[in-house]
Amino acid sequence: MSISQFKYSTIPDEAEALRREVRAFLAEALKGYPAVKRAYSWMGFDAQFSRLLGSRGWLGMALPKQYGGGEASPFARYVIIEELLAAGAPVSAHWIADRQSAPLILRFGTEAQREKYLPPICRGESYFCIGMSEPNSGSDLASITSNAQKTEAGWLLNGQKVWTTNAQHSHYMIALVRTGDKEESGRHGGMSQFIIDLSLPGVTIRPIADLSGNEHFNEVFFDNVQLDNDALIGAEGNGWGQVTAELAFERSGPERFLSSIALIHTGIAAIGKQPDALQARDIGRITARLVTLRNMSLAVTRQLSEGQNPAWAASCVKDLGNVFEQDLPEILQLLLEDQPQVGGGSDHAQVLAYLTQMAPSFSLRGGTREILRGIIARGLGLR
Repeated sequence: MSISQFKYSTIPDEAEALRREVRAFLAEALKGYPAVKRAYSWMGFDAQFSRLLGSRGWLGMALPKQYGGGEASPFARYVIIEELLAAGAPVSAHWIADRQSAPLILRFGTEAQREKYLPPICRGESYFCIGMSEPNSGSDLASITSNAQKTEAGWLLNGQKVWTTNAQHSHYMIALVRTGDKEESGRHGGMSQFIIDLSLPGVTIRPIADLSGNEHFNEVFFDNVQLDNDALIGAEGNGWGQVTAELAFERSGPERFLSSIALIHTGIAAIGKQPDALQARDIGRITARLVTLRNMSLAVTRQLSEGQNPAWAASCVKDLGNVFEQDLPEILQLLLEDQPQVGGGSDHAQVLAYLTQMAPSFSLRGGTREILRGIIARGLGLR
């Protein structure tokens, strides 16, 4: 691995041509949408909005047409995602299904699974969550203990997942669980992935309130949940390889550096057209970092479009992107007199309050900073 993985890549003209249409749509669809709600970014949940995107063909864009997709390039999808995030559109309902569940099912699923799950994802009607982290495991996925035992009827699932985004709103979870003995199969062996219908008996979901009072995260319990044979996705025991491929989709997109972009918008609006020297300098530095992260993300998108598994490069994007996202509330608070305010004050003060509360989570979701830097060190040959 080397820094040469980040080869400069531009968006092809045919994909870039979508941008004007998307901006016009968002200007109308989000007219009057409050700034503090735009700050939710890809955590804003609105099922009706997701279905509207699906009706325009903007979900499952890269999937084959036979499953409801558009067979568009990853760069076309990138343009759509970038514009949605920049506008603060409420995309959380379909987000995980579109970003990683659908590509995972397409790549590793059976034909029956593709025909069942992919068309409703493309319509914005089916929502997925991710079952990876567990109590006492965190980002160390190899230490999970949830397990599925083979039975005559299929599989019997027991265990717990935690920090599961939108589980309370989702129809399905794709979960990584143990199906083999850890001592026999090794640290990264004996794990498999399952598509779990969250309406099944034995599934219990409990929301977890965050600092802002919202309930994005959840605990999910499995108590003797009976799964059919077709719940297994991919090969039994191949879960670790599948989940690492999945994480490349999760860690490299523009959401990994645009979570705080609403604060850039309100900050620049509050500063106005005549910034002082300090304001001009720091807005310039913010812009430079943003452009650099975007170029890195586009380089990873190119690798994904070529069928590569850029786990190392994707980890770099997420780690550096999270640092950027977490720096923004501190930088913008120094540039203006507005102090963070919850439930009142200017748009900037409210957005500043929300993102100050949420910023610590940015380096937790999708893999902690320590885990990411371990992956980066391994990619550089340092461990």
